[in-house]
Amino acid sequence: MSSLNPVSLLYKLIKTKPTLPRWIIFILDLTICDFALAYAYLLRFNMDLSKVHYRDVIISLLTITALNAVFFRIFRTYEGIIRLSGAQEALRCVSAVLCSSVVILVTIMISAVFGLSFIIPTSVLFIYFFIASFLIFAYRILIKELYHRSLKIKFTAENVIIFGKTKNGALLKNAIESISGHQYKVVAFINGNEKLWGKSIDNAKIYSWRQIKLITKKFNIKYLFLESDDIEIEVKNEIADYCLVNNIGVKIIPAVHKWINGHLSVRQIKNLKIEDLLNRPSIKLASGHVQAYLSSKKILITGAAGSIGSEIVKQLAHIDIEQLILCDNSETGLYELQHQLQEIKCNKEKIVVQICNVRHRDMMENIFRTYKPNVVFHAAAYKHVPLMEMHPCEAVMNNVLGTRVVADMAVKYGVERFVFISTDKAINPTNVMGASKRIAEMYLCELQDNHIKNENKISETFSVFEENVVFYKKSGTKFITTRFGNVLGSNGSVIPRFQEQIDKGGPVTVTHPEITRFFMTIPEACSLVLEAGTMGKGGEIFVFDMGEPVKIVDLASKMIKLAGLIPGKDIKIDFIGLRPGEKLYEELLNNNEEVIKTHHKKIMISRVNNGNLPNVANRIDELISVASQNKNFAVVKAMKLIVKEFKSKNSIYEKLDNEREADLVQEAII
Repeated sequence: MSSLNPVSLLYKLIKTKPTLPRWIIFILDLTICDFALAYAYLLRFNMDLSKVHYRDVIISLLTITALNAVFFRIFRTYEGIIRLSGAQEALRCVSAVLCSSVVILVTIMISAVFGLSFIIPTSVLFIYFFIASFLIFAYRILIKELYHRSLKIKFTAENVIIFGKTKNGALLKNAIESISGHQYKVVAFINGNEKLWGKSIDNAKIYSWRQIKLITKKFNIKYLFLESDDIEIEVKNEIADYCLVNNIGVKIIPAVHKWINGHLSVRQIKNLKIEDLLNRPSIKLASGHVQAYLSSKKILITGAAGSIGSEIVKQLAHIDIEQLILCDNSETGLYELQHQLQEIKCNKEKIVVQICNVRHRDMMENIFRTYKPNVVFHAAAYKHVPLMEMHPCEAVMNNVLGTRVVADMAVKYGVERFVFISTDKAINPTNVMGASKRIAEMYLCELQDNHIKNENKISETFSVFEENVVFYKKSGTKFITTRFGNVLGSNGSVIPRFQEQIDKGGPVTVTHPEITRFFMTIPEACSLVLEAGTMGKGGEIFVFDMGEPVKIVDLASKMIKLAGLIPGKDIKIDFIGLRPGEKLYEELLNNNEEVIKTHHKKIMISRVNNGNLPNVANRIDELISVASQNKNFAVVKAMKLIVKEFKSKNSIYEKLDNEREADLVQEAII
């Protein structure tokens, strides 16, 4: 018989019919109000039915029903899901009843002025209002409470704590405990404000983060919910480390103002990701002057379908630019990018899509001639180190020749700014990819230097014949380089690969126990690119203070723990050895580079010395000529002659370095 108790029946009803139709709730509210009015008459006349005029009651019921129907419609009291109702929804229902009562009260007062008596006595009206308000409010709270109790038949409540802003504490607690399909019980809050420690929010006590061990043991905590978006990264990492070690799940919930229609959706609750534990505070750049400069410009993005290029496009889509020219040789990538732009409602008339390889001079010239861009963001490149080590000729043709073609077109067609996306692997390169990027940097640097020299020569030939008259104005393309480390979540990056391996049950493959890398997010990388495009004066290389490098094995271990698994037990970590061209530690600056501070303490400018290498352009001509013949060793040898610091690691091209050292020794002997 226990299966037929009211709570069990209610649970079955909720399971089969999770929400009632709106019209039923609408009629139910009207019925409650009618009952409240009828009961108010009885109370007014001390339950003496003989004193009640049934005609007056019927007319009063029709009047109150009509008014309530109007105000329930205006306040849309029937739209809320009753079992998830909160105080705000109940207050909205009470407000509707209040409005109908006020209308009747005003009518009574006007009638009294003219010596008339309204059909509903004032005393009945006041009694009705309080009874109706109480019943409408109470039945919603009752259904909500019964719903939560019914869930306990199937679910065992799991104790959770909230790390968030206390001003939203009650709202957060209510939302988390109301999540459909789960049964959470918020037993404590964690807050950094010591003035709040020891106080309570809805019977849940507020603690300091330093008391986390006490809380978790006392309440047997299963999950920790992180609400605040601006928690310091050091604290967030400490939270994650402690929770992962103690088998406590960590979930991220958005700030209250981001909830959907005022309700926390299950879809908005995310598991803590490795990206949330970036080993430094997120760098935020001012966007006001960026928008001011780029608005009303024609902007060309090469490699527009790639990870960096597509994010630049999306950020620019929110600026009132004149035209965006998207260039890439990936048909599928551009097609998907078009659909993404449609989803964010970007103006189609401002978007131009061009399928083109940047190494094809005629095709690129046609783009520049036709659209005449003011700014170029050059993101097109081959970036995968092992593949470029196998195909050095392709690396040169795409990364060096492609950059040269686009840069030459920028000069020829008077582009204002040319922003080049480089890499930290260009510093003391140990692989072909990094060396190809460094050569591209050197070419742009030479272009900028030649431009400055030509400006100086031209300016010396002009004379000023009249005061306050200027005959010469500096002009020409400003070449700017941005250089950063690995990008979290980009195509082919380590995190998606690790996640795929974890999803398959492992093993997770790491190249070396000691290998480290710098990381940044895609939006941060693109913010750097846009910032550089507006603040650069030409010839600079912009780099980030990216904090401490991340040990890849630690990153893999943390990702396994975030998946609720144990490294070495559930998921094995295999060390497979360094790949061709790969080095253990990346660098952001060369020892010979001059570092200059900017207006942002996290952004620096590196002024690069090309090592007094004359005629970089001529040497690049020779390099491209060799690359076009598909001679791998000859190409790498030519690259090493241009980039003196290029020394191969874990690569078949190491013998070229040995030969060069032998030649130097021989020259010294002679």
